[in-house]
Amino acid sequence: QCYDELNLKAPDLVRDVHAMYARVGAEVLETNTFGANRVKLSQYGLESQVREINRAAARLAREVAGDDHLVAGAIGPLGVRIEPYGPTSVDEAFQAFEEQLSALKEGGVDVFLLETFGDLAEIAQGVRAARAVDPAIPVIAQMTIGVDGRTSYGASPEDLARTLDKLAVDVIGLNCSVGPQAILEAIEKMATVTRRKLSAQPNAGMPRDVGGR
Repeated sequence: QCYDELNLKAPDLVRDVHAMYARVGAEVLETNTFGANRVKLSQYGLESQVREINRAAARLAREVAGDDHLVAGAIGPLGVRIEPYGPTSVDEAFQAFEEQLSALKEGGVDVFLLETFGDLAEIAQGVRAARAVDPAIPVIAQMTIGVDGRTSYGASPEDLARTLDKLAVDVIGLNCSVGPQAILEAIEKMATVTRRKLSAQPNAGMPRDVGGR
């Protein structure tokens, strides 16, 4: 099952999930689009529906959010390695992110949320695409680390913070993979090298909160 396709096939289900988060106090509703990029959707033969799926997802979240909540357009990794680690070029990555981000903007998101990235080179293309689509929309960039406190590519928390700071994202963060203690320790290290706001989301099963340092 392609969960992103549910925005088209089961909109009431997606809308109900957003409504439940809103009822329990969430201030930001995240679109159901983590895997809604051309590369990942191609695994289900849905690559031609990138724009349709993302626009629908944003509009569903927007319907529930109204004027009382913000809507974050969720963008996950492409699921392939980009150069120099793989055959996908940085330009191809940029184009895939730009396509998804453009559709999320059309659907009415308030902020772009790039999350669960392990490769700084890949998230850089996502940030670049977000700024190209609309430089006025805030960008939250969240990486993921292992129990050793580093990404799968070996980058330290300080490396992540310095790189994302230079990319001028609005919020730098970590999400998934490890528990609260490891995330807290990494966030504390990141705070020593950046003055930007930081966000922490210990794992995908917990409420998604975005806040200042």
